[in-house]
Amino acid sequence: MNTVVSADGTAIAYSVTGSGPAVVFVDGALCHRAFGPGTALAEQLAAHHTVYTYDRRGRGASGDTAPFAVEREIEDLAAVIEAAGGSARVIGVSSGAALALRAAASGSGSATSPSTSRRSAPRTGSASGSPRTWRTWRRRSPRAGAATPPPGS
Repeated sequence: MNTVVSADGTAIAYSVTGSGPAVVFVDGALCHRAFGPGTALAEQLAAHHTVYTYDRRGRGASGDTAPFAVEREIEDLAAVIEAAGGSARVIGVSSGAALALRAAASGSGSATSPSTSRRSAPRTGSASGSPRTWRTWRRRSPRAGAATPPPGS
């Protein structure tokens, strides 16, 4: 586990796996690195990307500083992106998707190509989320970094 300090002094815990262009995964509100879709997705992307998963503020091993504000979470994401080298593709699910989009819209310039999903992860056995469909999509995606989920997921 690594930590980075956000703009307000809050410690944010993160993990890194893989090699390649940086991708930061932003989990939903009820998840953290050890509980949620981030770890499984990181494993799938790690062959072609350096994937950063982190515990959002107040979750897992990350700290929390009152009062809560979405702007603090955007600063947290920016701190993780800075740890990733200053620029990264961002994947978000659920409330993490909204956070990824807000970070990209904030004009900081560090969150590139935000990808979002309303569902936390492809469901095994469903037509659009089967492991075979995911692998097929991944093979067809550009190596330099398509970090969006397959259509229909």
